[in-house]
Amino acid sequence: MSSDQYTQVKPLVKSLPSAPGSVGLDLEADSLYRHSERICLVQVCYGDEVELIDPLDGQSLEPLVEWLKSAKIWMHGADYDMSLMLREWQMVPPLLYDTQIAAQLLGHERFGYASLVEQYFDVELSKSSQKADWGKRPLSPTMLEYARNDVRYLLPLADAVETKLRGLGRYEWFLESCQAAQDRVVARESQEKESWRIGGSGSLKPDGLRFLKSLWEWRDQEAAAWNRPSFMVATNKQLIAWALDLVEGKRIEFPPKLRRDRLQRLERAIEFSREIPEVKWPSRPKRERRRNDGAFEARLKEGLEKRNRVGEELGIDPSIIASRAVMEQVVAIGAEPRDILLNWQCELLQI
Repeated sequence: MSSDQYTQVKPLVKSLPSAPGSVGLDLEADSLYRHSERICLVQVCYGDEVELIDPLDGQSLEPLVEWLKSAKIWMHGADYDMSLMLREWQMVPPLLYDTQIAAQLLGHERFGYASLVEQYFDVELSKSSQKADWGKRPLSPTMLEYARNDVRYLLPLADAVETKLRGLGRYEWFLESCQAAQDRVVARESQEKESWRIGGSGSLKPDGLRFLKSLWEWRDQEAAAWNRPSFMVATNKQLIAWALDLVEGKRIEFPPKLRRDRLQRLERAIEFSREIPEVKWPSRPKRERRRNDGAFEARLKEGLEKRNRVGEELGIDPSIIASRAVMEQVVAIGAEPRDILLNWQCELLQI
């Protein structure tokens, strides 16, 4: 596809419905190939039209972003896309509906976009470009067709699941769930993060956390200088294993292909962390502890059994109503269910 076959933003916005209408939207990013991910392609569908916008060609996306603020937007699995929009566009469309959430509320066991397109339209979509480098130019015809298909069936799918939701009396559940998903992303992106507290770090004590923090900072700096994802320098699993070895005084077995200059900077980072005084070691996150008593376990078992019965009656995964972790909070003494659950979930559980 040549550059003149991409849609320019200003003419596109002029052709979009002036009144708020339904538009399908998808984004492609390069998180598997760059240290700082970016939106590399925007797919828009309305009516029978599918348009591709190249945000890397220098044009401003501001007219489209402004238009999206008043449109009814459909996406699929929008959590990651909402994070991208907040970081690059400083907004999330207020009327954003997710077909994945709809499919879960309808009881679909397979709710990926390709699976739903096959179930509803008997069309098998190629997954060949799922992990492609969308930051490269030019994009191949295969990638562009994949991108078009990612939104081509989105609005017909939206119509189908919305009709079913309304027929089952679950449309209000859907609206509340979509708003809650958006609220979670906004809250998560606005929080001050300690990104170095990676999965598995909860098992480390402060002496291990000091090593992990230095190792993570070394990895992040190396990835930024290389402009590659952090996992290409070292995986989270490796960082945790190295931190554990350092605490135990073991010699670290570094990857044999680690560049000499990178290894030297790693060794300096480790020596730096050895010199950190104990009073400055990172602390373990404080977790609210509950008393593990028989009464609590009995209430939890009763709550889970009730949740499971409701889920079975509705034909949906019980965890959509409430996960086990949420149920533990709900049955805890002093917990207010409506501070934890959505209104429709409280009504189903009669709490």
